[in-house]
Amino acid sequence: MFSAFLNCFKITDLRNRIVITLALLFVARLGASIPLPGLDPLPLTNFMISKTSSSGGIMDLYNMFTGGALLKGAVFGLGIMPYISASIIMQLLGAINPALARLQHEGEVGRQKIAQYTRYLTVIVCLIQGWLLVMALANYPDKLFYGFNANEYGNIITRSGVSFFITSTIFLTTGTLILVWIGEQISQVGIGNGISLLIAAGILSSMPSAIIQAIKMFKVSTGIPQVLGLWHVILMVTLLISVVALMISVTQADRKIPVQYVSRIVGRKMYAGQSSYLPLKINYSGVMPVIFASAILLFPQQIFAYVGAATGIRFFQKASMVLSHGSTVYYFLYGLLILCFSYFWVSIMFRPVQIADDLKKNGGYIPGIKPGDSTATFLDFVMTRLTLAGAVFLTAIALLPDLLFFSFGIPYSIALFFGGTGTLISVGVVLDTMKQIEGHLLQKNYDGFLKKIKIRTNSKVESLSNAPKIHKTIYIAMAVLLGIIIAWLAVCYGKGHCK
Repeated sequence: MFSAFLNCFKITDLRNRIVITLALLFVARLGASIPLPGLDPLPLTNFMISKTSSSGGIMDLYNMFTGGALLKGAVFGLGIMPYISASIIMQLLGAINPALARLQHEGEVGRQKIAQYTRYLTVIVCLIQGWLLVMALANYPDKLFYGFNANEYGNIITRSGVSFFITSTIFLTTGTLILVWIGEQISQVGIGNGISLLIAAGILSSMPSAIIQAIKMFKVSTGIPQVLGLWHVILMVTLLISVVALMISVTQADRKIPVQYVSRIVGRKMYAGQSSYLPLKINYSGVMPVIFASAILLFPQQIFAYVGAATGIRFFQKASMVLSHGSTVYYFLYGLLILCFSYFWVSIMFRPVQIADDLKKNGGYIPGIKPGDSTATFLDFVMTRLTLAGAVFLTAIALLPDLLFFSFGIPYSIALFFGGTGTLISVGVVLDTMKQIEGHLLQKNYDGFLKKIKIRTNSKVESLSNAPKIHKTIYIAMAVLLGIIIAWLAVCYGKGHCK
């Protein structure tokens, strides 16, 4: 693996891509530390330091996605989430609007048009969120950050007037548009998916502080009620390694559908029959359902919280609390959205009819399945079952930090790295980036990150009748894990530990 990292800098094109990516990520992190003119981030910083633990509420979750830019009052305070929200809205509109649906099938020209409309919608979302955020910080910061007292920590806003609100809103909107441009540049001339890398970089930026907070938990002098010992360290490290290993295994796992090709003659050449397989990933959609579900829940939470804090209306404050961590409505909607977006992503990206037609044209067929419509129906049936398993896995991992926080008192900033949205996104982005780097290495005849291992297997193709038994085991294991997590959360909620 270390030789693969060294080989990355021996290829000129790959080295340039890595340097450009790191430079653009540095600019993104720099913008997350530049405060808005007329805003003092010190009161919020002191307030967060004085808190013994994070509650995992809306502001904590949104601050994680912005890489701490929200609490610093930075020009990148809105982060990249408005663009993701706009992208989701455009995807949903494409499913019900015939004009947008035609654009989605027009290739590169249609994609550019949709990207242009998405940017316009991003500006509108940023203007709304930016104005409400500044209004909330100026008028009711205690409603936005529960427990904040201006008399104790100081005023966040040092200026007043309409000009301040207008310029701050413009700065926040411009910051998000700069992040969108940085993400697009990384995707085009860098390495990896730019938007996903920006989110992952923001999440991983909080890792040093989480490690320091975890170390302080094992010292008696910190004043934390539960002092952890050596066995707790071993259990936490084991849990962290196990969760990350499980994420990688399920993300990389696939169901291999055997495919048999008949002998055929093309021109003057004769191609002999051969056996192959069609890999169908268990988690076909990756981390996209988690990102979409988080963005969809964060958007109304933000609007309700900002409006409630800016106007003082209790209805919006209660609506924001209902959609926050710890409520039954939040967990129900979160799991439901992950399930819906998993199937929505598969319906867009996975084309069983096209795959069946390609197999038929190339003389391929699945043993025991007729070519054509029967093959498409079979692939759709298998992918539907695999998507359910992947959605259950994503939901279980996403709820794991809440289990650790509510049941064992682990601070939420630490629990986030034992699962949850942040860890899922980080692991998925790192794997995707490593695959792209490995593709460049293999193209130049260098060894990748993983050496090829020859495994002796039976030459006979596994029969389809035995395959469902494996998936039943996966379903049972994941359903039990999800049931345990939901049961623990329900017990905590009944005891009043949750919000």
